[in-house]
Amino acid sequence: MSDSLLMLEVEPQAPHTAPGGAYPHIFIPAQRQSSRPQPHFTTTVPKEYVHRAAVAEVLLTGWQPLDEDRFAVSAQWPRAHSYFTSLCGTSYDSTLVAETVRQAGTLVAHAEYGVPLDSNFILNDLQYLCDPTELEVLGTPAELALVVTCSQIRRTRAGQLAGIRFDVEIQRDGRSVGSGMAKATILRPEVYRRIRGEHLTPDPGAGAMLSEPVAPALVDRRYAPDVVLSPGEGEGRWLLRADQRHPVLFEHPGDHIPGMVLLEAARQVTRLLAPGSTAIAAESSFTRYVEFDAPCLIEAEELHSDDPAVRVVSVRAEQDGRTAFSSTITLAAPPA
Repeated sequence: MSDSLLMLEVEPQAPHTAPGGAYPHIFIPAQRQSSRPQPHFTTTVPKEYVHRAAVAEVLLTGWQPLDEDRFAVSAQWPRAHSYFTSLCGTSYDSTLVAETVRQAGTLVAHAEYGVPLDSNFILNDLQYLCDPTELEVLGTPAELALVVTCSQIRRTRAGQLAGIRFDVEIQRDGRSVGSGMAKATILRPEVYRRIRGEHLTPDPGAGAMLSEPVAPALVDRRYAPDVVLSPGEGEGRWLLRADQRHPVLFEHPGDHIPGMVLLEAARQVTRLLAPGSTAIAAESSFTRYVEFDAPCLIEAEELHSDDPAVRVVSVRAEQDGRTAFSSTITLAAPPA
């Protein structure tokens, strides 16, 4: 458990055991009670709890119940994340706030609400708000203290969690980094298989022929594989390019394009429409699966803002004529 979590002044509890026997021997070091001083160790939470295949992509380092539906969670951001840091390496990308919120929600759902690991999480909504001055990369990794509050809890007749809302507050060294909210629907494997049907096993060659990306520098990326947009026809229109070989955006195999790819597409659009601006908030909704075997159109426009220091961009993803994703992103404009 990181020192930042201990700053919440939470009373230590008994060693925490994962429900359902999935990880019966997980022990949270900071919850250990002993009359003798103990060495401080920091580890990540099990990668399965946050739906990552690589331990390197796990941001969370511990958790502890505060009451029935509130939890303290600790996290660490590496100084040089392979994808979610600025080109110059001096600041974290605000998308990392969104990913931290997502991981906190899945962790709590599995570890505290007993959601089986083979369940499928459907992300419905994801929002975040952050202070860009607190995203600076310093001399050590960023140690974060989160408080996760759960509400709008729905259960199946059998008592299993079926839907939930997570509200997350994030602090760094006692200062607010930002906050976030996520809503998710949880489906058992048999239900998910029935919904996905033939899309459950997509053609491995689907999307293999990638279109040319926009210039990486225009979207604050170094390399072409990091770019998820291709030029489209007309102003404010692009095509989503989904390179399934990407080690972060496609961190593990799936039957549809991950929500994180859509969030990154929205982020890259803001770099094209509002160069030099910094995202400080986003409200995103996921309404349909984005499949590999059909083009996905990304459309965007800048909305009116009464504040000259703030720019607002609306982004929409459309596939087969239907909206699959929408996001409204608020940006801090660069100094004049």
